[in-house]
Amino acid sequence: MPTPLTPDFRVDEPSVERIIQAAVHDGLHGVFLAGTCGEGPWLPDRERQRLVRCAVRTAGGKLKIAAQVSDNSVPRILDNAQAAAEAGADYAIIAAPATLLNATPERITAHFSEAAQACPLPVGIYDMGRHRPIMIPEADLKKVYLLSNVHFIKDSSSAPERRAIALAAQKEKPSLTLFSGDEFRSMEYLTAGYNGFMFGGASAVGPQLQQIVKLFLAGRVAEAEAIDSEMKRTLYGIYGGEKIACWLTGLKYYMVRRGLFTTATSFLGYPLTDECRAYIERHVATTH
Repeated sequence: MPTPLTPDFRVDEPSVERIIQAAVHDGLHGVFLAGTCGEGPWLPDRERQRLVRCAVRTAGGKLKIAAQVSDNSVPRILDNAQAAAEAGADYAIIAAPATLLNATPERITAHFSEAAQACPLPVGIYDMGRHRPIMIPEADLKKVYLLSNVHFIKDSSSAPERRAIALAAQKEKPSLTLFSGDEFRSMEYLTAGYNGFMFGGASAVGPQLQQIVKLFLAGRVAEAEAIDSEMKRTLYGIYGGEKIACWLTGLKYYMVRRGLFTTATSFLGYPLTDECRAYIERHVATTH
């Protein structure tokens, strides 16, 4: 979920309430707060806590609430996780830290493993693979996934070899849930055996995702693929084309035009191109 912000970069609680209500209406099972799309690494700690508290309060038990708690040391991760737990989150998600000095393979694995084992909430591992300079080594990935407190994976690596490791871990631990974090390879991941999706664009295309999964599970693969193709066209339009020129600003502007957000303010400063704006205006006019 993208995080709605006021012009002075505080969490916009009325907009949080509206997007959570929309997620319930769209039939989503949960929301991931303060992730990459949610600008969690840029939010002040107090604002992350306000975000989680507001989402939990608004969801009223109708959605599972996961919060990113990633940080540069295990004690900081555990502090973040305790704050998320006190705010009412159901899960803590751990991704690669922004900075980790002396980042040997052994230290990276220990960073994730020690945090996951001591976390006060059930854990999801957010794997961005080679999209980030710090990643769990493939030799240790399965070992981390099999830790008792790891309940699900958000796989945004787009790497077949890392996907294969996740599937092998699930075979040994059937309770492990696998989510694709790659909105442009949804059918590929479903076909491989993943259980569902967890990515920022889901806040824009939730109903289509529900249809894709239902059709796929019913064996109506061609119909699922047709909806998936339309979904990707929608996301590329909102994001500003295949170069993802607008990305977060486009997504937030889409939320503004839907009446969910008040502003498209973000920490990341992506542009809103004329092409992106025009697509969003057309799309909202014809679908909402």
